[in-house]
Amino acid sequence: MKTIGSLLAATILAGSAHAATPAATPAPSSGEADFRALYKELIETNTTQSTGSCTLAAERMAARLKAAGFADSQITMFAVPEHPKDGGLVAILPGTDKRAKPILLLAHLDVVEAKRADWTRDPFTLIEENGYFYGRGTVDDKAQAAIWTDTMVRFAREKYKPKRTVKLALTCGEETSGAFNGAEWLAKNKRELIDAAFALNEGGGGRTTGKPISQGGKLEGQSIQVGEKAYQDFTLTVTNPGGHSSTPVRENAIYVLGDALARIRDFEFPVQVSDTTRAFFTTTGKLRGDAMGQAMVALAANPADTKSEAILNQDRTFHSMLRTTCVATMVDAGHALNALPQRATANVNCRMFPGRTSEETQAALVKAIDNPKVTVDLRVKDKPIAIPPPLDPAIVGPAQKLAARYFPGVPFVPTMLTGATDGVYLEAVGIPTYGAPGVWLDPDGNGLHGLNERVEVRSLLTGRDYLFDLVKAYAG
Repeated sequence: MKTIGSLLAATILAGSAHAATPAATPAPSSGEADFRALYKELIETNTTQSTGSCTLAAERMAARLKAAGFADSQITMFAVPEHPKDGGLVAILPGTDKRAKPILLLAHLDVVEAKRADWTRDPFTLIEENGYFYGRGTVDDKAQAAIWTDTMVRFAREKYKPKRTVKLALTCGEETSGAFNGAEWLAKNKRELIDAAFALNEGGGGRTTGKPISQGGKLEGQSIQVGEKAYQDFTLTVTNPGGHSSTPVRENAIYVLGDALARIRDFEFPVQVSDTTRAFFTTTGKLRGDAMGQAMVALAANPADTKSEAILNQDRTFHSMLRTTCVATMVDAGHALNALPQRATANVNCRMFPGRTSEETQAALVKAIDNPKVTVDLRVKDKPIAIPPPLDPAIVGPAQKLAARYFPGVPFVPTMLTGATDGVYLEAVGIPTYGAPGVWLDPDGNGLHGLNERVEVRSLLTGRDYLFDLVKAYAG
């Protein structure tokens, strides 16, 4: 629900000359053919909420882990009776140093719905074309799931003995708010199974200048995600006795709801900064050197600088990085073409700045609407707040050092995700969670959550090798 490329979250160096080409295309690395087969199997296993099965995908990944040498005792399959198709797995490769806390590799198996009639290609058939892999989930999040599973397979085949225990969790439910969520279930019911010093997740990554690297394009930057917003939906409801449409009244439920939505449109949450966004704006601003860059540096130093805020607000991503945001996404009203509406509802989707709660966001919406005829209810109760992990040199340093080898000359910055991931559930139980760098996307977002989702082949394969080396660096 987010993802790697929300280094779209960055628009890192627009207006800058600091784009660079990754290191020369490497020779095929160990097990590339097996990785391609694993990735294909995962993409072609339908895991949509409506008709798919995460449980089947998890079973297929478990079979590959076992074939590589994992024992049954090292793999835990999980599901609950109420949601038999929403299962997942946890695989554990024991470390040699019992004093070192484990690391956790997290990815979700479920994908956003995809209608064949709307797509140019079958969304559940992996197609390689013009230097890209096409298919639903090719990025979000089966790229990450395939890379993490492949990493564990490679470790097993190499008989690698890490100092730290390495854990893999493949879960379901990330893409559908209110659905059974495997990461949340593990955090609440099997905390010891996923216990770790920190977790690597989706949310980081790179961004090109728009042209594929394989066709001479360049990378604008690579980022590690350090912190994210929390996701919450609110239901606005207006009720009315209704009546015959031939005798209209001013107190129309649709009009009242429309006025409320207009107030939300015009309401602006206050500016906030975190250690991550302060570092991002300072670093990126100095690299840019234009008026936007100067505003970044100034606002990072003084969040009350309204002139710099106004400049940054011109960019929709920077605007979102500076505050909680709420936006109307769905409306439903009326019961007949020739009757006054008896009920009008709207969904308002909020992305809350780290540390902000659903309840205080709800209160802010009620105050902005300022009309007791409009009720504002949480769609999902008891969702955790976003807790940003520390900007820890022990985590950021190895990722940056390795990025300098894989992506020479490409700026590397921490960023805060303006979307949301399952990391919020791990952070709620004390597991700091970071979005891993590596895989890059194009500025248009590569069809994430939309049509014809794709990832550049070179991006996926380079990201695979980068992340394999990064996990090894952390593990021992």
